[in-house]
Amino acid sequence: MPHLTTAATAAAATEAGRLGLGVPGYAHPLLAPVEWAELTRPGTPLHWTVLNVTDGPGGRPDPHCTEAAGKLREAGGTVLGHLAMRDGSRSFGELVSDAHRFLDWYRVGGFYLAEAPADRAELAAVRRVADTLRGLGEGLRIVLGHGTHPYEGYAEAADQLVTFSGAWADYRWSQVAEWTAEHPPERFCHLVHGVPRTHLEEAVRIARWQGAGTIWFTDRGGAAGRDPWASMPAYWDEIVSRIGPGVSE
Repeated sequence: MPHLTTAATAAAATEAGRLGLGVPGYAHPLLAPVEWAELTRPGTPLHWTVLNVTDGPGGRPDPHCTEAAGKLREAGGTVLGHLAMRDGSRSFGELVSDAHRFLDWYRVGGFYLAEAPADRAELAAVRRVADTLRGLGEGLRIVLGHGTHPYEGYAEAADQLVTFSGAWADYRWSQVAEWTAEHPPERFCHLVHGVPRTHLEEAVRIARWQGAGTIWFTDRGGAAGRDPWASMPAYWDEIVSRIGPGVSE
């Protein structure tokens, strides 16, 4: 059975005591200028957004990404640099090198480790990367993008774990690992695509029941190789109003 959070646990979901948004990676600011601008709108319940230039920081600074990241940072948002772990196939040195470029070029506030391994055997290697990244600056946020429930030891390796990333058809029947009940919702994130507007309330309810403090729901689909995260959901205003400041849990 999915974990049903108590009122006290749900209140600890974020610093603000409610659900917030984690944007897994809009398209380049030139292709998605409206999306990036909307993230700076006052009252947007944004926990973080991922900056992915070209499967990482790219080969040289991109002025458009620098500008977008700067505006979001000035608005109080947290920008995470996208580090492609590729299920552990990338080397420690490659990841740390990418992290330095993100910090030098875009002044990110942390890192999103995409396609992070989830099994116990890789925990030590992932923890080494995470600990090293934290040491690159003060207050850097580390999010592990497993996309599934990992071995429970990963909860001690990062600030937040993405324990679901996938389609609404799978999410609505998903179950949560029992060990997650031992941690507050702020430690978990769910990313779901293909969520119809008519099921948005149900999706939010599932996230709360399963103890996720950060979410990203979109009606965009991932069929035919399309990136469902590249643009904002058609119901952007509705989801912001549904979980934004002043909304009762």
